[in-house]
Amino acid sequence: MGYPEDALAGDEELIIHRHPHWKMLIAPAVTFVVVTALAGFGLGLVQREVQGDGFMWAAVAIIVVWLALVVWRCVPPLLTWKFTHFIVTDRRVLVREGIITHSGIDIPVSRISNVQFQHGLIDRILRTGTLIIVASSDDPLKFNDIPNVQKVHALLYHQVFDATDVRGERWNERDGRDRDGQRSL
Repeated sequence: MGYPEDALAGDEELIIHRHPHWKMLIAPAVTFVVVTALAGFGLGLVQREVQGDGFMWAAVAIIVVWLALVVWRCVPPLLTWKFTHFIVTDRRVLVREGIITHSGIDIPVSRISNVQFQHGLIDRILRTGTLIIVASSDDPLKFNDIPNVQKVHALLYHQVFDATDVRGERWNERDGRDRDGQRSL
């Protein structure tokens, strides 16, 4: 069993597990292509113009600069994307971030009072956006770059609604009884 299943309770059901939208990887991908093209051009130019040991040192310098730029501008966003998780279960919403230092947030579905989403034109084209969750007595929490934000919003809204019966009281999903032990309709 892998992540996130090992972070769930025994009878907790995983509904959604997402990484941020791939749009956050566009700039690193473009950077990688441009830096690689420039390094290739530089190596070709050096090969044509420089002879002997000078070529080897120039080639090593170009490769070191290429590697430094790739590690600096491309690897961190990729790792951030890979190690950021947005998870919805039948009981809670979890967000986990970090590689070396981990941080996380757990929001019980029973405490969620409002679910909203926002997305502009580009986000609508890419089917992503910001999910805003308001938990009782807390400030709104914004989660950016959620893929298929409208579907996640609808699913989360239904999770919150299913945890509440028509009278607005919380009820036990397993046996259909409310807090007073009365059966819901």
